[in-house]
Amino acid sequence: MLTVSAYAKINLTLEVLGRRADGYHEVATVFQEINLKDTLSFEEHRGITLDYDHPDLESPQNLALEAARLLQEAAGSQRGASISVKKGIPIAAGLGGGASDAAATLRALNELWGLGLSLDQLLRLASRLGSDTAFFLYGGTALGEGRGERVSPLPPFPASWVVLFRPPVNVPSSKTERLYASLDPSYFSEGQFTRRMVTLLHQGGEPPLSSFFNTFERVSFTAYAGLEVYWQHFYALGADNVHLAGSGPTLFTMVRDKAQGEGIYRSLRRGGLETYLVQTMARR
Repeated sequence: MLTVSAYAKINLTLEVLGRRADGYHEVATVFQEINLKDTLSFEEHRGITLDYDHPDLESPQNLALEAARLLQEAAGSQRGASISVKKGIPIAAGLGGGASDAAATLRALNELWGLGLSLDQLLRLASRLGSDTAFFLYGGTALGEGRGERVSPLPPFPASWVVLFRPPVNVPSSKTERLYASLDPSYFSEGQFTRRMVTLLHQGGEPPLSSFFNTFERVSFTAYAGLEVYWQHFYALGADNVHLAGSGPTLFTMVRDKAQGEGIYRSLRRGGLETYLVQTMARR
């Protein structure tokens, strides 16, 4: 049995630059891996099977299952595997859990099946599985361009504690597509926030909180009814900054030290709210 970890992400910046001719949107983003994870186990098996500990993920369109089938097809392999996933990343939360599971599956089955595919070959497959999947083949801190699938590793963001708060709001189906559809062209930018973050990371030191940016925050209160109340509640509990994680609805705050993070985390937990205290990760 081969067991691997699939980590979550937040976006330090996420800009939408415009709509492309192919119907997708051009983005500029800085991804940041965090140590909240799913755990995946793989064993040789006849055919490909998938077992999740979360019933909502038992679907033929599951990204881990799609990744296994795509790899099998691309390699012309008849090998099979049973895949077991233990979820630690909340689903439909803006944290990239499905994409991370897909990337972990590509890596693990490439090893288990002895295929010997290169990183470049895996990246080409990852780009067919979603905009964020390629990032998770790198991890750490990275620039995402195009649909997000063109990934360039960056110097690591300084080690930091992050409080994640997933508010109990209704999440519409196809939420990311709906968020993109809600963006008026006036919300498009030119990549300046991402360029600034990239420059700051190359210079070293800790980028100021004012350098974080997410276009979707401008339409998030409309997309997620009640989110504004929880956003303000997060501030009231001591958060110095609050940002949307990816397409949401999860919110996050960077904290000065673990003690501050633990204080906010405990306050949210006492209120019966879903929260996580995590750390940023450097590239493995």
